[in-house]
Amino acid sequence: MRITELLTKNTINLSLKGSQKSDVIEELVQVLDSAGKLTNRSDFKAAILKREEQSTTGIGDGIAIPHAKTKAVKQASIAFGRSVSGVNYESLDGQPAHLFFMIAAPDGANNTHLDALSRLATLLMKEEVRKQLLEAKSEQEVLSIIDSYDQDEQAEEQSMAGKKQFIVAVTACPTGIAHTYMAADALKAKAAEMGVDIKVETNGSGGAKNILTAEEIGNAVAVIVAADTNVEMNRFNGKHVIEAPVADGIRKSQQLIDRALKQDAPVYHGNGKSSQDNQQTGRGVGATIYKHLMSGVSNMLPFVVGGGILIAISFIFGFNSANPDDPSYHPIAEALMTIGGGNAFALMVPVLAGFIAMSIADRPGFAAGMVGGMLATSGGAGFLGGLVAGFLAGYLVVGLKKLFASLPSSLDGIKTILLYPLLGIALTGFIMVFVVNKPVAALNTAISDWLSGLGTGNAILLGIILGLMMSFDMGGPVNKAAYVFGTGLLASGVYGPMAAIMAAGMVPPLGIAIASTLFKNKFSRQDKEAGKVNYIMGLSFITEGAIPFAAADPLRVIPSVMVGSAITGGLSMMFSIGLRAPHGGIFVFPLVEGNWLLYLLAVVIGAIVSGLLIGFLKKPVEQEFSK
Repeated sequence: MRITELLTKNTINLSLKGSQKSDVIEELVQVLDSAGKLTNRSDFKAAILKREEQSTTGIGDGIAIPHAKTKAVKQASIAFGRSVSGVNYESLDGQPAHLFFMIAAPDGANNTHLDALSRLATLLMKEEVRKQLLEAKSEQEVLSIIDSYDQDEQAEEQSMAGKKQFIVAVTACPTGIAHTYMAADALKAKAAEMGVDIKVETNGSGGAKNILTAEEIGNAVAVIVAADTNVEMNRFNGKHVIEAPVADGIRKSQQLIDRALKQDAPVYHGNGKSSQDNQQTGRGVGATIYKHLMSGVSNMLPFVVGGGILIAISFIFGFNSANPDDPSYHPIAEALMTIGGGNAFALMVPVLAGFIAMSIADRPGFAAGMVGGMLATSGGAGFLGGLVAGFLAGYLVVGLKKLFASLPSSLDGIKTILLYPLLGIALTGFIMVFVVNKPVAALNTAISDWLSGLGTGNAILLGIILGLMMSFDMGGPVNKAAYVFGTGLLASGVYGPMAAIMAAGMVPPLGIAIASTLFKNKFSRQDKEAGKVNYIMGLSFITEGAIPFAAADPLRVIPSVMVGSAITGGLSMMFSIGLRAPHGGIFVFPLVEGNWLLYLLAVVIGAIVSGLLIGFLKKPVEQEFSK
């Protein structure tokens, strides 16, 4: 497939008007939407912004390549925009960007599409291509320039192992349709210029290409891993490995190659590790802790959600119907309680601790974390104990790795199979049993008793605070902190805060939907269409549906949804609603503890308040365009 089958005249804008990154993204999304390439404009824009949060796609040399792979794309396509004056795009070199290629790939994009998209990324590394695009006078000239340089990639089948100054590299980015290939091309071009032999494996959306062989790895003087996502690292055991962001592969290719030739990097000792797990350099303490915590929480949630819903369903037969000694006993209720509560729910803390430890210390930390989590559960330390166990086990195993680093490489197998699990489990277990469990269990009990005994006024205040947190950043760290707080309390038998959290999290998208329905002159045609989708997202407890609207008008939208969510959170606590399932939205309302109609009323009131505030505060679209 030619690149010009994806980039067409109606997806080119040679006169971008925006001067900021957000303006250009909006203009290019509009180009694709107007050309009929998207199924949902707001969802696609949200995917583009989410990719930008990971790292800027302004790669320098006046180029930016915002991209996303999402089901909101109807047809694989490329939008090209040009700004003569330049745009502050937070580029890697700090310079304004002039050329913009927005890549839209559908979830089901095939390798043919992905190959064309990756070829575009590599073409832009050529200075003559960039110069000609800056000077192009028409859309047809842009297409002709691209077409003249567009050639199918040739597979690099020859092995380069055994040559002098031979290095190998792997490039990968989260989406795998742009930076992966640009970094590979930059490394290959710079290596050729320096007289160095190199082979680069690309881990893109279409799968790994030009895969490194064991012989090539063995003959390389060093390995460069330029990646922002997971790369299989165990194959590099015993080699000098330089790890860097994929952007460094583009911008700092010479520095990486120089370091590789000098073997200016530690020798990697493989334990099944992936590159992203290893990249802590430059990451703050708070961000590192948050990453490990989210790794544990994300793996724990399926157990909590599935188990919680099964427990709630068992109550349909009667509150005590799982008890064989109760008159309301039903065998199905007992089975549901056994599966959901006795097993799925019982695993939540061990799984949390295990995956936190694994995030810190890779697979050797998993066993110690799981056992520490089991000890926290059996010792009454609950969710808080699980958090302590996960971090404790992870960093203990990291310490063991450093302690045994000087052992011969021939003993690597015994370290992984014997030393790490034996000492990791033993040390974690002793500390949990004799140091952690009793004080944390006492703290856990005190918190649970305090929450269970809250008076109406304090309960409402807690609900208001949780509601504000859920809408402050809608899926960000503050939102996640509230959510983790609620799910942690489920393990302690406290269900009210979780109900307030889910109800409050439903309000932002529902408020947006109501505002776009009632105040049509305040929203563009595309936003009104996206607003309809927010009804579904809100009812499904997908708070992130409101993010594109909040990003476009934060000073009006965010305070409005925070007010509505605070009201809903407070009402949920006032109505004494409890929720055992931390997800599901309106579909689990009939399973709540308390009056589910009052719970629904709390959500409706908050959503209406948010919708009205947004509608009153926003200015009509015509006034905004006239500025």
